Amino acid sequence: VPPFPITSHNTTLGGQQPRKHYGITSSISLAFPREIDHIYTQKLTEAMKPFGVFEGEDELSHRLAVLGKLNSFVKEWIAEISESKNLPPSAVANVGGKIFTFGSYRLGVHTKGADIDALCVAPRHVERTDFFSSFFEKLKRHDEIKDLRAVEDAFVPVIKFKFDGIEIDLLFARLALQSIPDNLDLRGDSLLRNLDIRCIRSLNGCRVTDEILYLVPNKENFRLTLRAIKLWAKRRGIYSNMLGFLGGVSWAMLVARTCQLYPNAVAATLVHKFFLVFSKWEWPNPVLLKQPEDSNLNLPVWDPRVNPSDRYHLMPIITPAYPQQNSTYNVSTSTRTIMSEEFRNGLTVTDEILQGKADWSKLFEPPNFFQKYKHYIVLTASASTEDNHLEWIGLVESKIRVLVGNLERNEYITLAHVNPQSFPGSKENHNENEFVSMWFIGISFKKLDNSDCVNIDLTYDIQSFTDTVYRQASNINMLKDGMTIEATHVKKKQLHHYLPPELVQRKKKVKKKSLVVFIVKFNTLKPITTPVAKPPTPPAGNTIPTVVGRSVIPRITSFSPGLTELPNSVNGAPKRPHSPSLEDLPKRHKDTEVLSSCKIHRPRNPLQLINLSVDHSYNLV
Repeated sequence: VPPFPITSHNTTLGGQQPRKHYGITSSISLAFPREIDHIYTQKLTEAMKPFGVFEGEDELSHRLAVLGKLNSFVKEWIAEISESKNLPPSAVANVGGKIFTFGSYRLGVHTKGADIDALCVAPRHVERTDFFSSFFEKLKRHDEIKDLRAVEDAFVPVIKFKFDGIEIDLLFARLALQSIPDNLDLRGDSLLRNLDIRCIRSLNGCRVTDEILYLVPNKENFRLTLRAIKLWAKRRGIYSNMLGFLGGVSWAMLVARTCQLYPNAVAATLVHKFFLVFSKWEWPNPVLLKQPEDSNLNLPVWDPRVNPSDRYHLMPIITPAYPQQNSTYNVSTSTRTIMSEEFRNGLTVTDEILQGKADWSKLFEPPNFFQKYKHYIVLTASASTEDNHLEWIGLVESKIRVLVGNLERNEYITLAHVNPQSFPGSKENHNENEFVSMWFIGISFKKLDNSDCVNIDLTYDIQSFTDTVYRQASNINMLKDGMTIEATHVKKKQLHHYLPPELVQRKKKVKKKSLVVFIVKFNTLKPITTPVAKPPTPPAGNTIPTVVGRSVIPRITSFSPGLTELPNSVNGAPKRPHSPSLEDLPKRHKDTEVLSSCKIHRPRNPLQLINLSVDHSYNLV
């Protein structure tokens, strides 16, 4: 493995040629790999192969052929548009146009069957409306292209399609240039001048990806390490930007920073150092791959000195290309806690591996999420048709972090852990004609002293979440008959009603003497004390009986830190012991969309009262 590049620096050490460090600090170690490090790296590669993270030569060649055809389509289309706009023949012949890739494919870490993120770059006389009209029609005429659909009103407008079996998400950007040469480099900030915001957003993916590759000392070591970390994150259930964990670009930047700190290390060492560095990272100090630069283009950038809202981001990882942004603004207190725990666990496992006490396969073992918590919320999204269901679950999943945030603000909840994997609803719990998806959120409650019983009301937490989802669906005209959301509290021992037996291991029941129970009848609470026998089995999809410990009365409900440490509240909002009064409800809506003043007619009443009763005579976690 060659040493990292040497360039001039301001100072020298012992008369030796000074070294230029990568990133914003000097390296931690310049040590070169030993023979044993290469052996461990080879074992790491072998351990990843069964998971399909490496694509064969035939598949790679197929992708290159598809991208070549798509690039030809773009050049043909731009020439046709140029001719229709009366450009002289000499200009038409040299107008150019190009397809750029970004994301996992551009980084060289895509897996088998993964889609390709691509960008169509056009000269200044080609309009966005041309892309979504004439280019869309050009694609439609080709037999190799299937499932063609345009999403023109998205935050980043996109055309999605399958080209000869490969899924492609194609963005569009026009530059203030007369022609687009084949050797165009998108890293220059001056290209952003006088562009509309949609073009800047579209260019951002390519610019960030290219900058990451430019800033790492050894691309091959970076790629193999990133493959390992992405596989680990997916296996451990912490790979999802949408749900408040980290997405692909964030994991890439963390791995890139590790490579900068250990520029000569091979992948096995870098994986271990990754866990070492980020298990000890003092969040919310930001992760930066380079010193931010101001290009004087007056675009909004992440800067907690200027933007008060940036001071409340919990786990900032800053993109290296202008305009710099925090790629982890969705991270919450719970998801940061979960990821920090996983970093520490990863360090322990890789310590064992490099000491010869374990194999790399141990790093990729999935967690037993359904044994980790005593309490869960089952979130169910249903629709009457398959197309409606796909549309509906996309919206619901994008808003689950709103529910997690609501739960975190409850005084008695210390952690809300959403499992990124969704599960199909069981036929016995739902109508056979319904299409159903379920998500599971593990809940940890605070230990309380000197109290016989505490009533914990989750009604508002869930109600405000469902209001957000239904409101958004109504605003974008998505809400259709049969689209519903339900939330059910279940204990660990009741998960077998919702999940296949291989995911849930039943444990022996522990007998308890007595328990204070609150019976809920709509808004009426009636406390009684009763001995606890073997809990009855709940009817599927109906009610969950009160059981020993922290418990929930029968019910089903339909229903972004900086450089300083934060106070004990979440995002500056104090935790509250119970649901707010009716007068307070309008004040607590946190969603960023413009609220609609019209009433939303929902398929069914989404609200029933949820309460938790706590017996403090037992040690509860």
